[in-house]
Amino acid sequence: MDQIKIGKFISDLRKEKGLTQAQLSEKLGITDRAVSKWETGRSMPDASIMLELCEILGISVNELLSGEVLEMNSYNEKVEKNLLEIVKQKEEADKRLLKMEIVIGLLISIVFFVLIFIASFAEMEDRLRIILIITGFIPFIIMVPFALRIEQKAGYYECQKCHHKYIPTYSSVLWAMHINRTRYMKCPKCGKYSWQRKTISK
Repeated sequence: MDQIKIGKFISDLRKEKGLTQAQLSEKLGITDRAVSKWETGRSMPDASIMLELCEILGISVNELLSGEVLEMNSYNEKVEKNLLEIVKQKEEADKRLLKMEIVIGLLISIVFFVLIFIASFAEMEDRLRIILIITGFIPFIIMVPFALRIEQKAGYYECQKCHHKYIPTYSSVLWAMHINRTRYMKCPKCGKYSWQRKTISK
């Protein structure tokens, strides 16, 4: 999707409706800075307000995502193109999240093992040794649930029995036996347990 084109489209329609950025933002319950970012192509309207924005501007969501008023003969073609673009953007965002999960995992592991190593082998008072061990556990306890949440939400798990791809619940991911990003879970479609691999595309 061309954010610059979409931004100009929003700007032109807003002006046609005789609205300032402040007036449009007030109708949507957001800041005028957000509207300014849309119109300059620096960001896109959030999905939660997209329908309301389209209603105010008198267009469809498909036209908003296309950055133009569509003729009926090209409408379906643009729908497919926009849907493919949204899927592509989600896949790219999921890949970035999963890379971030790896970085988080490496950092907390390094901090944990370095502090435990120092506490185990360096000469120091027992009190200081306990403080170092506790300090090593704190980022581990805080960041592991955050990393698991990323793994749960980004991409899909594929059932090896029926090949259904789905996003599992957080508790399913938390308690499942796993080897890296392959987890032994129950498929919500076929109800069978299998070693399910993480996949980006659906």
